[in-house]
Amino acid sequence: GWSCPAEAPSEEEEEEEEDEEEEDSAATLLFESLWDWEKELKRLGAVGWRVSAVNERFDMAPSLPRYLWVPSGLLDHDLKRTFAHFEERRVPRLCWHHPGGSDLLRAAGFHTASEPGSEDVRCLEALLLGGRGPCVLVDTAELPTLTDIQLAHLKLRALCLPGAAAEEKWLSALEGTRWLDHVCTCLRKAVEVALLLAGRRCSILLQEPSDRDLNCLLASLVQLLGDPHARTLPGFQSLVQREWVAAGHPFPCRLGLLHRDSPREEAPVFLLFLDCTWQLVQQFPAAFGFTEAYLLALHDSSFAPYFSTFLFSCQRQRSHGSPQQRFHSQTYTPVNGWRDPSPAVQGVGSAACGLPTVWDWGLRYSRQQRVQFMNPVGAAMQHPNTTDHQTPRRPTDAWPGPGSVFVLTKGTLSPQPFPWRSSRPPLRPSRRAPSLENLSEWVGNLWGSLPPRPPPGLLLPCTTGPSVRLWHRCYLRGLPEAQRGRFAPSPDGLAEELTLLQDRLSAWQAAGLCTKTTNDPLAPSW
Repeated sequence: GWSCPAEAPSEEEEEEEEDEEEEDSAATLLFESLWDWEKELKRLGAVGWRVSAVNERFDMAPSLPRYLWVPSGLLDHDLKRTFAHFEERRVPRLCWHHPGGSDLLRAAGFHTASEPGSEDVRCLEALLLGGRGPCVLVDTAELPTLTDIQLAHLKLRALCLPGAAAEEKWLSALEGTRWLDHVCTCLRKAVEVALLLAGRRCSILLQEPSDRDLNCLLASLVQLLGDPHARTLPGFQSLVQREWVAAGHPFPCRLGLLHRDSPREEAPVFLLFLDCTWQLVQQFPAAFGFTEAYLLALHDSSFAPYFSTFLFSCQRQRSHGSPQQRFHSQTYTPVNGWRDPSPAVQGVGSAACGLPTVWDWGLRYSRQQRVQFMNPVGAAMQHPNTTDHQTPRRPTDAWPGPGSVFVLTKGTLSPQPFPWRSSRPPLRPSRRAPSLENLSEWVGNLWGSLPPRPPPGLLLPCTTGPSVRLWHRCYLRGLPEAQRGRFAPSPDGLAEELTLLQDRLSAWQAAGLCTKTTNDPLAPSW
């Protein structure tokens, strides 16, 4: 909810808050413009990659963003040959470049009916291999399915209701939801990928049939583990914008914001990601520039029906301002209340749909609340120079060269032939192909130290035992002990906040600025 000061802020305070909001907006990249993609690619130092506008009109892949990171040596004319060979035409593209030289890519599954010709195979090899070292395919089949996530979340929510289970049986009931098992599985897989990226120069391709759910989660977690910039507040928000919002995660379906005509599509993958992020913040509090209060605010805001961030399933919908659910064709703003959107509204970012992004925190939270979003220790940490945390490499003969393809399954690398026929004979599996039965030990040998010491900037969380815990302040909100440290930490504080909110709403209603003219069940009742 919102919190308003008892007295109206002065003009100087309002100007200061506006300046702060402008700075935050400028720091968070929305990845809706070519400039944002070029700026981030430059920050990553990804030599050999470029920004392609081949999908600028969304005619190549409607669910992909306008701009893609692709190999510099691959022309757009050749890139167009590859779209038809992947599900939903979601081709492989770069999502992160490790400072040591490895690349993290993501894509949908290979099209089952694909039979590319020799020219198409050449373009596919340039896209997947490109002379950047071996290619490692990471299948998300080891992660929980959408059905698993939805079922576990429903069980968890039911268990966290007051009196849902006897105290002596509560922990066993929590284990029975399997929610924490899914958190552990996602973190463990992210650690495997992060270790491989840090250990050797290679291209890692995350593959999911749709490339719109678990790939978003896994790609984001890997970057949180390996990129200190992603652990700052603007860096984290930019990460969510790129790997979730611009990448086409179907927020309305997965979060249940649509009408209940398709409940089978619900699966809170984004909430699972926030839980995984909270686990990392708990284990490495000094490594993050944001706090639990920030994650709670983002968690709650994901269900609010007036943010363009979560009301659309892809960048194409967002640019056209036509969410699937429409909410009776009305939008909500804190100033104007519920109103019909104007088709003439145009502008930068999400202004075309007449709705703010979720990152406009000043619309809903006071300055005092927003201060609690920031971790002073983590915010003071500067992003290290890319030359400061490169990982030492073993001689090149200890690692397969460019053109080799492997599959990472349960920590083990297995040789894999290229998915399509080529004019040249298939590559023979290398006799020195690494076996990653124990990935951490293998990477430790690469670093030349036992026990292994991760390079600076890489987080290696514990994914077993009591280290992975229930997010009490998120799921056990009815218990006073779980509310300690929140914005309204006591019943008196809640009553005071409610009174302030009612006073502000009464003032708006008196001025005719806040009206409710919709029958939508998700709309707040004023």
